[in-house]
Amino acid sequence: MTFLPRIRLKKVIRRSRTQKIALIPSRLKVISRCIGLGLLTLFLITWVFPTQAQHPPIPLTGSTQTQFLSRELLTGNREQDINSVQENDKALTQLEQGKALYAAGRFWQAIRVWQQAMQGYQAQGDRIHYALSLSYLSLAYQELGQWQEAEQTITQSLNLVANLLKPTPTHQRLLAQLLNTQASLHYAQGQMEAALETWKQAEQAYQEAGDQTGVFGSQINQAQVLQALGLYRRSQITLERVQTQLQTQPDSLLKAAGLRSLGVTLQVVGNLEESQQVLPQSLAITQRFDSASDQSATLFSLGNTARALQEFEDAIAYYQQAASIAISPLSQVEAQLNQLSLLIETRNWTDAQALVPQIQAEFPSLPLSRTAVYAQVNLAESLIKMGIVSQSPPNFTGAKAQLRAIAQLLARAIHQARQLNDTRAESYALGQLGHLYMETQQWLEARELTEKALSLAQGIQATEIAYRWQWQLSQILQHQGNLTGAIAANREAVHTLQSLRSDLVAINPDVQFSFRETVEPIYRNLVELLLNNQPTPEQLKEARETIESLRLAELENFFREACWQVQRQAIDQIDPQASVIYPIILPDHFAVIVSLPGKPLRYFQTELTQTQIDSTIEQLLQALNPVWSNKERLRLSQQLYDWLIRPIEPELKENEIKTLVFVLDGALRNLPMAALYDGQQYLIENYNIALSVGLQLIEPRSLLPQQLKALTAGLTEARDGFPALPAVKLEVENIAAQIPTKVFLNQQFTHQTLQEQIEATPFPIVHLATHGQFSSKAENTFLLTWNGRIKVKDLDQLLQVRQRQNTNPIELLVLSACQTATGDKRAALGLAGLAVRSGARSTLATLWSVNDESTAQLMVEFYRQLTQSQVSKAQALRQAQLTLLRQPKYQHPYYWAPFVLVGNWL
Repeated sequence: MTFLPRIRLKKVIRRSRTQKIALIPSRLKVISRCIGLGLLTLFLITWVFPTQAQHPPIPLTGSTQTQFLSRELLTGNREQDINSVQENDKALTQLEQGKALYAAGRFWQAIRVWQQAMQGYQAQGDRIHYALSLSYLSLAYQELGQWQEAEQTITQSLNLVANLLKPTPTHQRLLAQLLNTQASLHYAQGQMEAALETWKQAEQAYQEAGDQTGVFGSQINQAQVLQALGLYRRSQITLERVQTQLQTQPDSLLKAAGLRSLGVTLQVVGNLEESQQVLPQSLAITQRFDSASDQSATLFSLGNTARALQEFEDAIAYYQQAASIAISPLSQVEAQLNQLSLLIETRNWTDAQALVPQIQAEFPSLPLSRTAVYAQVNLAESLIKMGIVSQSPPNFTGAKAQLRAIAQLLARAIHQARQLNDTRAESYALGQLGHLYMETQQWLEARELTEKALSLAQGIQATEIAYRWQWQLSQILQHQGNLTGAIAANREAVHTLQSLRSDLVAINPDVQFSFRETVEPIYRNLVELLLNNQPTPEQLKEARETIESLRLAELENFFREACWQVQRQAIDQIDPQASVIYPIILPDHFAVIVSLPGKPLRYFQTELTQTQIDSTIEQLLQALNPVWSNKERLRLSQQLYDWLIRPIEPELKENEIKTLVFVLDGALRNLPMAALYDGQQYLIENYNIALSVGLQLIEPRSLLPQQLKALTAGLTEARDGFPALPAVKLEVENIAAQIPTKVFLNQQFTHQTLQEQIEATPFPIVHLATHGQFSSKAENTFLLTWNGRIKVKDLDQLLQVRQRQNTNPIELLVLSACQTATGDKRAALGLAGLAVRSGARSTLATLWSVNDESTAQLMVEFYRQLTQSQVSKAQALRQAQLTLLRQPKYQHPYYWAPFVLVGNWL
């Protein structure tokens, strides 16, 4: 083990011995810093996270306009004598100096310069420029997390101009800028409704000023707030309107900036294809006007979008182009850092190793700024990751010297952050240095640095930083044997993540790129700690709730939206004859929590490695293909049964359980539980089976026989590369013979027709006999219609119309020819996402596309069972599956097992 010499870092960690972490539930307000345009009112500011650089949208109320405003106000004041004008010139120079410092990320110095300018304007009685200075100060205070000062300065600024504004374009533009600053403060503090209203006021002021660019910026800001509020349809409409209006504007660099801003926003909220359409338009304009800096910024954004689409070669090419034409060293380094992190992610060690010296060579020329600090932290994290992930990449020699170099890099970043009085940057750098010590197993130093970093983050309410250090502290305490402290710190990290729901999924692209590496382990580790050594009932309950929270977080990351208000449900309140089973795949054992009505939670585990578990699941999935040996399939199926069901079997019988509800984990989600085998019978022969994302998303309600009225649509002909489904016609005809049905086939089955019919008639059941695909990526999860694909993110617009109209939602959505994406081990996440996104209380779908004749037969029997009184949806599905199982032609699980019921099983 290589140890870092502590003596070289004494100055770095001074004062940290007196810092103590307060492990109390975090209830801090959401602080969003990554893409809010209002936070970047003055001009383009490049925001770099330590793990991934991200260009925020270009502020459309930028420096060009503020400079014009200042000049217009100055030259328009004819009553001032020449001495006053000269004084104003000096103050205006200070305003420009402050803006330059702000743009460079030197916020504290910008504050000092703006304070001097403000004092000059105050002495002259120039209340307009005095107000403008206060507005700038508010922005800088926001960047430093000094919320009280930010509030005071913007309020004072608005009060100054309240009785002075005249109905002229100049004064309306000033009002708009002040409102923009105030809205950014609301947004940063999580006051989304206030931010939305204030940006509407800013839009109106820009409109009256005739400033269309400012209008666009305010509208894009509003779209981001609407996303944070969960109003996704309104947000999309707003963005589409902005895009349409931008197209009508003459080409200019401001138009290019607007398109780039729109493209980045679309990328962040998950509309990747649209982002990929908009950003090249911006690039073409910047090339026409021969603006290298704008070209570099747009190429950088194109790289991020390509990366999100996992088009890695394209992303690297974009980053290389962005770096090659960048004018400023900072822009070049940012593009190279993103390229480096992607090379590490794709394990291209040779190119990564070659790029590192190029990046290091640029550091001496970087000006002192927050961006430079983050660049150093970014590089340090990449270097640490290279050593951890690659073990011994080519040319990666001299581990001790390399570790010392990384430590010195971070020490310099800490020193620079303190020079800048930038608490946020200092927290990042200290925390990363703590991580370096953790990797060298120097636990005391790692803990000291991490606690200091956490204290700084909490001091400025930077919860989006704090959760990282809470999680890091938990890992350190765990290695020190302090399990109580580790659980407390890990619990705090989870609480902080939950308070950051909208930030993590709709605001912070860094987390979106690495949910499984950055967020999921925090939840899983807490579960593992809670289940360690005979957990108490309270620990079991918390572990179950943590798993359900992880399921919800996965869905939110899948959609890049925080979109559900959840409520806890007790199994007794839903179904007294149902048991909920939570299998949890942990690194060294297979854990199972079982919820029985009216009983304490049960827990058991099997000592297995995650590799053994995943391998068994993968083999069983392959064995469910009819070409495999039945003997091998039954052996594997029984093995999984022994891990998951056998230990609880006596209690299930004792409590007369009829329905098993699974909240599945990991690769288990691609596996049909119905096919588990006890040595004599399949699980479906003894129990009704349903799947759930979690009881928190279940609304208990039965489907009554009188509600059996269906809207049915399907494809019998081949479309969009998918084969024909000739038995679909027979399927829908037989369903129509069972219950009242309205049928639309082939050319009649379009997106528009489906929406019109759902809006016109309250069908409790929507049955779609068509191809579809479930994927772990929202953009690859869709249903096929005659004229195209309905993507999962559009389902709420199509199927939840009655909820928006406050009428009854869809009780049951049936998808009878879908499949999970080939090679995607987390593809069933798309099924869960589709089930939740549709707004239907229950969804019946298939894990793979099977023989359409057997599917038609199963569906007809399913509806026949539903017409019987007192039959739940889970019971109806079980009987339909047993109907196939008992036929020699279809007795193999391949034909009946993939049908799964998700959501409400009653």
